[in-house]
Amino acid sequence: MSAVPAAPPVRAGAVVPVLASAGITVALMQTLVIPVIPELPRLLNASAGSTAWAITATLLAAAVATPIMGRLGDMYGKRRMLLISIGILIAGSIVAALSNSLIPLVVGRALQGFAAGVIPLGISIMRDELPSERLGTATAQMSASLGVGGALGLPAAALLAENISWHALFWVSAGLGVIIFGLVVRFVPESAVRSGGRFDVLGGVGLSIGLVSLLLAISQGGDWGWASAPTLGLFALAVVTILVWGWWERRTSEPLVDLRTTARPQVLLTNLASMVFGFAMFAMSLVVPQLLQMPKATGFGLGQSMLASGLVMGPSGLIMLVTAPLSAKISAARGPKLTLMLGAIVVAAGYGVGSIFMGSVWEIVLVSLLIGAGIGLAYGAMPALIMSAVPVSETAAANSFNTLMRSIGTSVSSAVAGVILAQLTINFGTYTLPSENGFRLVLIIGAAAALVALAIAACIPTRPKDTA
Repeated sequence: MSAVPAAPPVRAGAVVPVLASAGITVALMQTLVIPVIPELPRLLNASAGSTAWAITATLLAAAVATPIMGRLGDMYGKRRMLLISIGILIAGSIVAALSNSLIPLVVGRALQGFAAGVIPLGISIMRDELPSERLGTATAQMSASLGVGGALGLPAAALLAENISWHALFWVSAGLGVIIFGLVVRFVPESAVRSGGRFDVLGGVGLSIGLVSLLLAISQGGDWGWASAPTLGLFALAVVTILVWGWWERRTSEPLVDLRTTARPQVLLTNLASMVFGFAMFAMSLVVPQLLQMPKATGFGLGQSMLASGLVMGPSGLIMLVTAPLSAKISAARGPKLTLMLGAIVVAAGYGVGSIFMGSVWEIVLVSLLIGAGIGLAYGAMPALIMSAVPVSETAAANSFNTLMRSIGTSVSSAVAGVILAQLTINFGTYTLPSENGFRLVLIIGAAAALVALAIAACIPTRPKDTA
C-alpha cells in the first residue's frame, strides 16, 4: 500500500467531530445531484435515462467499495483506508466539476461513491481509540451522519445550483474533501489493531459482481421492464454469483466477509433490521421533495421552489444530530436493542402521521422531524449492536457490511416507490404526475417497513457471547 502521513497522537475531543464531519461530507454525495437531475439532460445533451446514471453510478460504486474498504481497513490500517477514500472523493469531485458531457460526469460520480467506506471506517477507528465512556455517543453520531448528510445535501445543493452553477456542486465537494483530508491527517490516529493476512481477491470480485448485478436490476428495472431479459438476467446473475460467493467465503481461510460471524443471531438480525430500516428511511426522501414541488393546482401539491423544498428537508438532518447522543444514553441505560426498537416506533409514527397530514408545509416539516428523530435513534444503536457481537479485529468489515445492508434497503425502496408512483398517476395538462394516493401509499409502506424492522429488532438476542 502507498505511504500516508504519520498518525498524530490520540485527541479524543478532536477525533469525534473530525470523523463525524467526514461522514457527513461523504453522505452529502448521495443527494448532491438530486436538485439538478431534471436539468441534466439539457445541460449534458443526453437523454433522461442516460443522465440517471449520475445517481446509479454512485450507488453501484458505494456498494462495491464499502465491504472492500472495510476489510482492507482491518488488514492494513483504518486511517490509511480513510485517507485513500477521501482522496478518491476529491478526485471524483474534480473530474465531475470539469465535465461538460455525460461520461466524465458519471466517472466522477462513481469515484465519489467509492468514498462510502468512510462511515464504517470512522466507527471502527472510534472503537479502537476512544475511551469506553465516550464510545457510545461518538459511534451514534458517526452512524447518524449517513442520514444527516443526505438531508442537509438537498438544501445546500439546491442553493448552489440555483444561484451559481451545477459545476459549483462538485467544486464545493472537492473543497470539503480537501479540508476533511487535512483534518484527518492532523487529528485522527492510526489504530494498532490490525488483522493482517491476505486480501480475498476472489471474494471481492464475486461480491462486486453480485452486488452490481442486484442493484443495477433494482435501479433500472422500472425503465427496462421488470420482466425484460436484461432485468431478469441480472437478477439471475446476482443470485448465482452470491450463492457461489457464499460457498467460497465459507471455505477460504481468510474471507472478505466472515460469514460465521455474520450468521450470529445478533449480527444477522441487526443487519436485516438495518436493510428494512434503509427501505423505510428512503421513502421520505422520495416523497417529500416531489410533494413540496408539485403545483398547487393539482389540489395536493404545495408549489414550493427547489430551494424551499430542500430547506424543508434540512431540519430532519439536524434532528438526527440531536437524537444521536440521546440514542447513546438510552443504549447505555437500557441496551441498544431497545433503542433500535424505539427508533422504529418513532419512524412508523412519523409515516403514519404523514399519510394523513400532508396538506401544508408545516405538516411536512413535522413529519420529517419525527422520521428524522427515529432514524437518529435507530442508526445510533446499530453500530453498538454490531460491535458488541464481533471481534475487535473485524470491526471495520462488520460495520461496512451493516452499512451495505442499509444501502440495499434504500435501493429497493427507490425501486418500489418508483413503481407505485408510476402506476398511480393523474393527468395535469399535458403532463402525467404521481397522484395523492400514490404518495400516501408510499408513506404507508414506509410505516409498514418500520414496523417490520421493529419486529426483527425485538428478536435480537439481549445477551450476546463475549467476543473481545
